[in-house]
Amino acid sequence: MTALVLQARLDSNRLLEKTMLPMGGRPMILRVMEAFSFLPCDAKILACPEDCVSSFLPLAAEAGFTLISGPKDDVLARYCLAIRKSGADRIIRATGDNPFVFADAADFLNREALEIGADYAGYSGLPYGAGVESISSEALLRAEREAESRIEREHVCPYLYNHPELFRLHRPLAPVRWQGPELRITVDTREDYEMAVTLYESLLSLPPQKRNQGESIIGAVRRKI
Repeated sequence: MTALVLQARLDSNRLLEKTMLPMGGRPMILRVMEAFSFLPCDAKILACPEDCVSSFLPLAAEAGFTLISGPKDDVLARYCLAIRKSGADRIIRATGDNPFVFADAADFLNREALEIGADYAGYSGLPYGAGVESISSEALLRAEREAESRIEREHVCPYLYNHPELFRLHRPLAPVRWQGPELRITVDTREDYEMAVTLYESLLSLPPQKRNQGESIIGAVRRKI
């Protein structure tokens, strides 16, 4: 069983409550969840801190996501809580500040990771803000037991890729059609957000299933440059 687990919060230091800023008339976090509409998986979970539940719960329900809340700063523990509650044996990890995640690349990466039995998989060479990680639940549960540093618990996967002797890592260069490491499509700052709103509006002319395919997004970004 594979579960998409999307982490989100409200108290971003650089752009406060950015996940609730409007994009196409609705909160950005809803657009992030919509980006995964066509991603094949068995469960879709929005994992947030306890103090965000009232803000996120109705949006998660609207998008067909299950809301699970957990520790604010121990995001690794939050993911493992999602694993235990869902029964998933594999996790696709995504973050709430990436409204233009490449859903087709996410599906391809996860299938590739399953085929080779990777504990951790993540593409290099994608635009910043386009990618996800595919991780075995067993590896994340081990990391929860053993990881001690703040960085390893707040950022979820560092314990895995800092211990290649313990885990089977798959970190290939992305296929050419999805490459664009010079491009930035995440939302961390006000400037990022303003660009994201423009990009979102430009993608509305496409059929829904194509709006979060890598080649469509790269083409739209490059037309704006």
